[in-house]
Amino acid sequence: MLASGNYLAGRSLATVLFLSLRMKRPLFLEGEAGVGKTEIAKVLSAALDRPLIRLQCYEGLDISSAVYEWNYPAQMLEIRLAEAAGTTDRSRIEADIFSERHLIRRPVLQALSSSNGRPPVFLIDELDRTDEAFEAFLLEVLSDFQVTVPELGTIRAAEPPIVIITTNRTREVHDALKRRCLYHWVDYPAAAQELEIIRRKVPGCNETLSRQVVAYVQNLRGLDLFKNPGVAETIDWATALTELDRVALDPETVSDTLGTLLKYQDDIARIDGAEGRKLLEDVKVGLAAAG
Repeated sequence: MLASGNYLAGRSLATVLFLSLRMKRPLFLEGEAGVGKTEIAKVLSAALDRPLIRLQCYEGLDISSAVYEWNYPAQMLEIRLAEAAGTTDRSRIEADIFSERHLIRRPVLQALSSSNGRPPVFLIDELDRTDEAFEAFLLEVLSDFQVTVPELGTIRAAEPPIVIITTNRTREVHDALKRRCLYHWVDYPAAAQELEIIRRKVPGCNETLSRQVVAYVQNLRGLDLFKNPGVAETIDWATALTELDRVALDPETVSDTLGTLLKYQDDIARIDGAEGRKLLEDVKVGLAAAG
């Protein structure tokens, strides 16, 4: 199924994803940035023909942005209209202003509100960027697939959504949340797998260039860089080189295009010199020796 969406997964990832779908448990994906964690949710949504609801996490994310909030301007208008009509029944006014039609559903509530028998894929992306308070709130969502809205009561999913949680491990996520999920570490792909990814994602890339790009990136990850290039950067680099009509790597081309591969100036300055030229020579020698 993943391969049909041009996502090359190892057996262990395919197995844990299968179990997540069968057991209806959230899948917790951990790994470095750019290894393809978010892409799994996108491919899963397309392959299963389910809507994708994405909650992009960030520092300071709160309930009103992630779960729900009330449409205050509409509520105020409702109160003014009630006053103009002479309505004095307090309970009736409260029922009108705190009704479903004034409720703005944010991603969490949207994911729990599917009513067509086809629950969505709910992506909670980069959970490690939020704080522990929001993590604690998610425990109810992931355990019982429900949210409590004080004015309306408990809203429970008729059928649990397919939940994919990703983290770049910038901080540790609490064990209580992990226990509610199946876990998988998404690592950088092996050279053969990454080469096949380039063939699928950048079909116009010359075969020789593809092999050199993959070998160069694989060797780069063995250096002590501030930020290793992920699969996304490998694809970007291969695409950029193809757009420049290159059929093989040379020192000048590598120097000109490092910004598509590395995202920190210290890393670029280190590779854009003697160490980078030696790395390219080693790549070509190694590929020649391998035939």
